Order: sequence, then C-alpha cells, then structure tokens
Amino acid sequence: MMKKNTSGPIVGFIGIGVMGKSMVLNLMRGGYDIHVFTRTKTKAAELIDKGCSWQTSPAGVAAAADIIITMIGSPRDVEEVYLADAGVLAKARKGAIVIDMTTSSPQLAEQIYRQAKNLGISALDAPVSGGDIGAQQGTLSIMVGGDQEAFEQARPLFEIMGKNIVYQGPAGSGQHCKMANQIAVASTMVGVCESLRYAEKAGLDPTTVLQSIEAGAAGSWTLSNLAPRMIKGDFGPGFYVKHFIKDMNIALESCADIELRARGLQLAKELYDQIAADGGEYLGTHALYQYYK
Repeated sequence: MMKKNTSGPIVGFIGIGVMGKSMVLNLMRGGYDIHVFTRTKTKAAELIDKGCSWQTSPAGVAAAADIIITMIGSPRDVEEVYLADAGVLAKARKGAIVIDMTTSSPQLAEQIYRQAKNLGISALDAPVSGGDIGAQQGTLSIMVGGDQEAFEQARPLFEIMGKNIVYQGPAGSGQHCKMANQIAVASTMVGVCESLRYAEKAGLDPTTVLQSIEAGAAGSWTLSNLAPRMIKGDFGPGFYVKHFIKDMNIALESCADIELRARGLQLAKELYDQIAADGGEYLGTHALYQYYK
C-alpha cells in the first residue's frame, strides 16, 4: 500500500483504461489520496489493493474529492458523466476543480466550463498526448484550457502525470490544441507506414533505415516510438484505433466549423475506417502499417 499525503487535496479519477490506470498509479506515488470509479470494478483491482478508495458511481467520486479528473471514452460519455442530473457537476462541492483529460469536443468543454462556473466549480479541459508509454513514465504532453488560476492550482498534479504542460487559453483551448495534435499525428502515421513499406520493398532492412532517418528531418515521436513496434509486428494498443477514429471525427467536425479542408486528415480517417471495418478497432493506431502490408 502506497503512503498517502493527508494534507493534500483528495483526488477523484473516473476512467481506468489503457492510460488512466498508469496516470492514477503515478498520482498515488506522488502521495495523493485517490478515489476511483470505472464501469468494471475488476479493472481497478490493482489500484484498490494499493490503497485507492472505490466509489460506485461518478457522483460518488465527485462528492468525495476536491479535484476530479476524468479520462473516459467519447464526448457522449463526457456529457453524461458531467451533465447528468446525478453527474459530476451536480455532486461536486463548491470550490472543487474538475479536469476532463479525455480527448473531446471543444464546444462541450466550453459548455461544461459555463455550467461549472455557475455552480462555483472550476473546470479545465486538459487532453493529453503520449500514449501508454507517456502515461506509464509520467511524460505526457498536457494541453490545458480554462481559467489560469485553476490551472495553477492543478499544476502539481499535471507535473506528476506529464512533462510538457502548456496552458493554452480559455475553456475549449486545450481540446482545440489536441485537435491540432491529432491532425498532425494522423498524417504523420500515414507517412511513417509508407516510408517503412518503401524501405522493405526496396530491399532494405527497415530497422537499419530507422537508425538513419529518425535522427534527421523525418524524425518524430511516431517514428521513434511506434515504428519499432510496427517492424516487430507488435500492434497491441497504446491508443486504440477506435478512439483515434473518434478523435478524427471530432477534428473533422471542428475543421468544418472553421472552414478548413483538412485533406490529409480525411485520407487518414478513410484508412482507419477500413481497419476498423476489418475488425481492427481494438488494435493500436500503428496497426495502419498492416494496411500497407
């Protein structure tokens, strides 16, 4: 059982998925008293054994905590967890901070912010980038929207979960930044897959090619961290295909709102839709490589 710092804020965490579990473990190592909820209690068994308190609902987490973090599936899930009659905002205490770290809709983040403010609650949208590795190592990139005062209050938690922590601006700004991130990732993933397949079909060893190109102008997080998995045939999820498709749909909707034609994003979305249709929605996003094989 991990030692708790009883003088710090009580933290609630809703959603213990591929990334959420590692984020909670890092917060526990930081000494925080954590209350958790996930739809399947068995998924939180390790955390409970290490000292987390289990709550039977998001409302229970909200009522127990000073800072409530969510890392869940889709904008629809976020809306339900926060805005339902027995949801987080209805049960959180006045003065609490709620932090949605799900990749979700910028417009929904703004709505949650407004309703929270009316209740005396601070709301931050703080999506992340870095996948399962970043969550495990506490090196996530965290992009934050909302009031800067609330951001500063939550900064100690962000600094445990991530290394590149940037305040982006008013409510919704964190989600807009994440959309920019996902647009860049989508086209980069296509480029990395095509690059490796080109190397193979040209008769080169892709591992040797990687040694040369990852340190040059082609270098990227995707090339350094996911290309080795592609070469090994390891397509286990750091981030699910189905969640990436969800993110790309949000990004395309936001692009339409601001009248931007994102052709690279549209192409990547079409390729990932094919992977999902072929039964690959629970593979990692780097499974796009299989499309080219």
